[in-house]
Amino acid sequence: MNIPFVDLKSRFKEEQKDINNVLNKILKSGNLILSKDVVNFEQQICKKLNVKYCLGLNSGTDALMLALWGLGIKKNDEIITTSVSFIATAGSIAHLGAKPVFVDVDPVTYCMDLESLKKAITPRTKVIVPVHLYGHAAPMEPIMEIAKEHNLYVIEDNAQAIGCDYTFINGTTKKTGTIGHIGATSFYPSKNLGAFGDGGALCTNDSLLADKMSMIANHGQSARYYHDIVGCNSRLDSIQAAILNIKLKKLDQYNIARQKVATYYNEAFASIKEIITPSQANYSSHVYHQYTIQLKGVNRASMMEHLAAKDIPCMIYYPVPGHLQKMFGEQKNNHWHLPITDSLTPCVCSLPIHTEMDETQLAYIVEGVKSFFN
Repeated sequence: MNIPFVDLKSRFKEEQKDINNVLNKILKSGNLILSKDVVNFEQQICKKLNVKYCLGLNSGTDALMLALWGLGIKKNDEIITTSVSFIATAGSIAHLGAKPVFVDVDPVTYCMDLESLKKAITPRTKVIVPVHLYGHAAPMEPIMEIAKEHNLYVIEDNAQAIGCDYTFINGTTKKTGTIGHIGATSFYPSKNLGAFGDGGALCTNDSLLADKMSMIANHGQSARYYHDIVGCNSRLDSIQAAILNIKLKKLDQYNIARQKVATYYNEAFASIKEIITPSQANYSSHVYHQYTIQLKGVNRASMMEHLAAKDIPCMIYYPVPGHLQKMFGEQKNNHWHLPITDSLTPCVCSLPIHTEMDETQLAYIVEGVKSFFN
C-alpha cells in the first residue's frame, strides 16, 4: 500500500471544480496582483479569526520577517524564541541582524517553557516569539503577562496552528495568531490551510502596526510611486488568495479530520509503552499539523527503516534544532542550556496525518508500527 505523508492530489480532486472556476475568472480578468480577491480573503481571515487586520503576503517566512521589521527590530536586538521550530523562525530574526535567544520547551506540549523564558530576558530583549508547534498553542496568557511586565512585544508564530483555540483562565477563547501584538502564519501547500504555492499572512489588532507592515510589504509606499520608508515586495497574489478563500470555508472541516486521525492513533498506541503520544494542555485545542510521537528506549532509525520497508513514511521535525545549526555557529559560545530540546531531538518522529486518510490506511500504518515492537 502506498501511503502519502501528505495527500494534496486527493484534496484537489474534491475541490477541483470550485478552484477551476476561480482560476478561469481571475485569468480572464487579468487582475493578478492587489486585486479584490486578495482583499476579500484578508477580510474573511479577519472574520474567521476575529481579528481586526490581516495582510496577505508571499510566504510565512516573510510574515515573520515583516512583523519584526514593522516593530523596528535592528542589529543586536535580542528576540526570544524556541529552538524546536522550522528554521524560518530563527532565520527571520537573524536576517534583520538581531540575535535569536533560544529557550527550552515544555516536555509535554513542545511549546515555550515559561521558566526558561523568564531567565532569558535581558535589557536588550525586544520581542518574544512563541511557536504554536505541530498545531498546539503555546501558553499565551502567561507569556503576554511576562511581556507586559517587561514592556516587550509578542509575535506568534502561527504557521502550524491556524484554527487552534486558546482558552484563558476566565473561560474566554481566542484563536492562536490573534493574542499577541502580531500573528504570523504560513499557507505553504502542506499546511492545514494551504495554497497552491507559497503564501503567508500577518494578523494584528493594532491599526498603526497594520499600516506600517502594509507599507513595508509594498515597497514602502504611502501612495503609488511615493515611497516613505524602505520596504520590500511581499504580496499574496490573486490566484493564491482566491484558492485560499475556497479552502478557508473548510478549515474547521480539515482540522476535525486531522483530529479524528490523531484520536485513532492515540487509541491504537495507548498500550505501547515505548510510544508517548501527543498531549494536549487544558488551555489549548490541537489541530495536528503534525502527529508527532516520542520514542522511549527505541532506536528511531531502526523503526523508520522498518516503516520504510512497508512504504509507510515517517518524518523528523526537526533533526537539528535551531541552536545547533551551522548558521548560528558564532553563537556557540553561549552554551545554550536546553535539556528538554536536546532530549527530544533524537527521539521524536511524525506519522502521516492529513484530511484524506481513510481507516484502511490508518489500520495499515498502525499495524506497521505495532509490528516493530512485536
